[in-house]
Amino acid sequence: MATTAQGTPEHGVSVGPTSEFSLFFRVKPGDGPGLRTALGDLQKTPGYRPGDYGMAISSIHEARFVLFDDDTQLAFITSFDGPWDAYMEDFFMSGPTLALFDAIFRHTEGYDGLPDLAAVKRFVFGAQQTATAYARNYGGTVKELRKAQRVNAAFQQVLDHPDAAAALQHPALKPLLEEAAD
Repeated sequence: MATTAQGTPEHGVSVGPTSEFSLFFRVKPGDGPGLRTALGDLQKTPGYRPGDYGMAISSIHEARFVLFDDDTQLAFITSFDGPWDAYMEDFFMSGPTLALFDAIFRHTEGYDGLPDLAAVKRFVFGAQQTATAYARNYGGTVKELRKAQRVNAAFQQVLDHPDAAAALQHPALKPLLEEAAD
């Protein structure tokens, strides 16, 4: 676990409401192929398939697993909204996600299962490295970004409505229409 100069625990660097989280593991000798299969299975799971946006833990912005050094090392790198402890609780309480991650982490050294939240935290602390630098290209939480997408989709429906032309002439809508013109 990384610590600050004052000796207090850190759970990753935060930018606004979002924190980064990076874990590094050694793969058990000979488990590289099994781990690749488990990661392939994860990638085919609803919420994790490319183009799916329904991850069980809704505070996650993105998550990735990277096998490297001839499949002897594994990195899990993500960013999420809210406090670290709440993220860990969401992770532990998400049965399907926990089962998928169990299938992956069993291929790493030091893994003894995740029987309780304390075990999850110990396992994570043992592999966590705080980023030296972390930046985001957009503000907002996952919840706010999803709402913005829904509002945009609804606005596009309004624009497509045959009766919209007259309503959109109202001066109060000018800033919205100018922004939508981009």
